[in-house]
Amino acid sequence: MSTEEPSDETVVQTASDAAEGVIFSQYKQSDVRDYDVTVVFEDGVLEVDVYLNAPEDEANPERIADDAALAARHAVDDLFEA
Repeated sequence: MSTEEPSDETVVQTASDAAEGVIFSQYKQSDVRDYDVTVVFEDGVLEVDVYLNAPEDEANPERIADDAALAARHAVDDLFEA
């Protein structure tokens, strides 16, 4: 168990990767019209905002965006617990 905390860059990348993973587990990349994952980690506070413009045919894009943001937060929690 490491006592060294992850760098801010590692936290941001981990959160971003997790959010994108959720998005692209639900949609083919070619089906996503636009998306943006904004992650800010300052003074130990994580902010995650996910925008997703994708068809509503099979999934609800708002729910997927919320799930992606939640997955990002969980991934960072796991990073600090490791």
